[in-house]
Amino acid sequence: MWEAIASNKRKSFFLIALMGLLLIALGGSIGGAWFGTESIKPILLGIFIAGFIWFIMTLVALFQGKNMLLAFAGAREISHDDAPQLYNIVEEMRIAAALPETPKVYIMEERAPNAFAVGTPENAGVAVTTGLLSILSRDELQGVIAHEIGHIRNLDSRFMTIAGVMLGTIVILSDVFVRSMFYGAILGGNSRRRSSNDSGGGGLQVILMVVALILAIIAPILANLLYMACSRSREYLADASAAVFTRYPEGLASALEKISGAHIPLPSANRVTAPMYIIKPIMKAKADGGGGGSSLFSTHPPTDERVAILRNMGTNAGLNSYNDAYKSVNGKDVIGTTSLRSAEELKMRGVAPVAQAHVDRKQQTRDATDILHKLNKFIFLPCSCGVRIKIPPTFSKATLKCPKCRKVHNVSEAK
Repeated sequence: MWEAIASNKRKSFFLIALMGLLLIALGGSIGGAWFGTESIKPILLGIFIAGFIWFIMTLVALFQGKNMLLAFAGAREISHDDAPQLYNIVEEMRIAAALPETPKVYIMEERAPNAFAVGTPENAGVAVTTGLLSILSRDELQGVIAHEIGHIRNLDSRFMTIAGVMLGTIVILSDVFVRSMFYGAILGGNSRRRSSNDSGGGGLQVILMVVALILAIIAPILANLLYMACSRSREYLADASAAVFTRYPEGLASALEKISGAHIPLPSANRVTAPMYIIKPIMKAKADGGGGGSSLFSTHPPTDERVAILRNMGTNAGLNSYNDAYKSVNGKDVIGTTSLRSAEELKMRGVAPVAQAHVDRKQQTRDATDILHKLNKFIFLPCSCGVRIKIPPTFSKATLKCPKCRKVHNVSEAK
């Protein structure tokens, strides 16, 4: 597996280098267009400013990127007592992946089923939506968590954070330049450009201005394509890792089908965070290709292809089996020969087929909602009639009646 991960890192480094060249070209052309072309200094100044912005944003991402992404997603940390089953699964997969620390567990109040991971093996987090907890069986949920743990172990989460920061820098520079051109045209142009024209450097400056404008338009598109390519290439290895960790590929395959088939928008997602989710989220009320098509603008491989590979693994859950299944679908290897020679043969564990697993969606939805109630300091009061009364922290009375049987309860009895 290390060979495939190393190869993926080399390819991703090359893609990041291309994004870096785009950033330098954009910064240099904007510097020349803004500050004149009497010498090379304005171009170097533009490159320096672009690099400085990227450097600051990268430092922020490395030290606070995990918390920022979780905050953008509206994720809230939970404890073992809040969601015992989810927490136990995360701990199981941490042991299977040999991570040095157990990732923190977060929940998002979203109907759309999805999940993502952030951080490094020493300081990671796994976030799931309430919608995911509502529709998946335990084996399916384990497959999803194993996939996210695979991203953490393979260092995908840290890499995608850095790539996302570079994409964000390019988008910011492009947006600022295009807006300045627009407002500059409305206000009659820039006096600095006019003085440059008068001094004889206007021809080259006009050329740089045109180049900067073209780059400002196409650079975010090209950078986004490179960013998405980085993401797509890592999903297969995370799927292979999940099969090894769980020894039950069908759990992840079934979960992928349910998630991609939900067609529920995820408003908190954006084009920078979308590649981090297990399935491309739908970011608008109108379906925009979330979950599965194959194109240059896809953040993930086709879901049906990922499912087919997992289900073609036969009775073995090891890397050799996954590579054979991938080759049968795509006609080429995804894991290096050295890793395959050293890979352990892993038989699938004996479990009931996921298709036969009973999922009480109403009960699981209530359980997921109760996790949020606990985070919001609600207390619970069970009644003999079967109703579980949820009491908000602002409730000040000493007693209350059950809404079903009208039995009077002391609030002090609540847990």
